[in-house]
Amino acid sequence: MRLVPKARLREFIPLAALFVPAALVLGFVLLGNEVREGETLRFDETILVALRTPTDLADPIGPHWLELAMKDTTSLGSTTVLTFIAVVSIIYLLLARKRGTALLLLLSVGGGTLLSSLLKIAYNRPRPQLVAHIVDVSTASFPSGHAMMSAITYLTLGALLASVEPNPRLKMFLMGVAFFLTLAVGLSRVYLGVHYPTDVLAGWVLGSGWAMTWLGVSRLSGAQGMAN
Repeated sequence: MRLVPKARLREFIPLAALFVPAALVLGFVLLGNEVREGETLRFDETILVALRTPTDLADPIGPHWLELAMKDTTSLGSTTVLTFIAVVSIIYLLLARKRGTALLLLLSVGGGTLLSSLLKIAYNRPRPQLVAHIVDVSTASFPSGHAMMSAITYLTLGALLASVEPNPRLKMFLMGVAFFLTLAVGLSRVYLGVHYPTDVLAGWVLGSGWAMTWLGVSRLSGAQGMAN
């Protein structure tokens, strides 16, 4: 079996950097259309009810410590925590004279925050009313801001760290942690009853696409190389 030449592989990477984010954005648009038409409501409510005690929809399944753990986990996707992480990372990059990478992170996280807010206004989907909310919420439901911004922040940082790590196993570890944090935050939102599953799925899809777009811009423009 003939292996793909490295030159061909290098040619394929820029194409993938364009195609994959575009496919994720398309997936978000199609999912958003289904949500607007109410086609996903039955699926969403089935999942929400499955995560609650049958005799009391205000009580999540599982022991009390699990509910506390989910509350702690969901804070990892809060605006306060993600802003803190992003600001500290940007300051570090500036001090390390990696201005291009710092700008990339600022545009990725800052632009993603604005996009998330605009999409919530555009779709204006009410929060789930079938089950009780375990934490306070005030904005619209679709897409999940916690899921979207966790994907943007953690995946962008994970990819940036992995790009300067020569050890393949450590690269996989860094990306694994980024994916785990993104997944955990999104699942906590559904468990706590403040988001429909499709809200979280939409946030994951669009957040991943947004992060990959900026990482692709960095690779194509050589921003990291110029910053070093």
